Amino acid sequence: METLLTNEQIVERFSDHGVRATAMRLLVWRTLWEQKSTMTLRELEDALCPADRSTIFRTLTLFQEHHLVHCVDDGSGSTRYEACMSEHHCTPEDQHVHFHGRVCGRTLCLNHTPVPVVGLPEGFVAETVNCVVSGVCPDCEADDSPVR
Repeated sequence: METLLTNEQIVERFSDHGVRATAMRLLVWRTLWEQKSTMTLRELEDALCPADRSTIFRTLTLFQEHHLVHCVDDGSGSTRYEACMSEHHCTPEDQHVHFHGRVCGRTLCLNHTPVPVVGLPEGFVAETVNCVVSGVCPDCEADDSPVR
């Protein structure tokens, strides 16, 4: 689990990224930071009930524009979000691989597994990288095994 951050540390991080801290922004970002897996808008809405869905979405959009969150496309049809672990501006090198559990539907961050370096042709500049491995996680392995 990542280190817990104080509100002051989060406010400083927001300031470094040009984002003004509000109670809702602190709540959304802290909720994402403390998760071991990525979250969909719906999951955030459920976790932050009775917070307004459109407020959460606007907050996520702002965070994405200011590089405070990463968006993950795990192939499930729902955008998933995670707090950026970098203290400064994220680069593709800061991103990591994700694992999408086929049985449970969770998308887990593999924080210590960097996205493989992709050699791009001259003139191409990477801005985002998305690497998702799909399969069966250890929690679901027993549930997925054939009946003997």
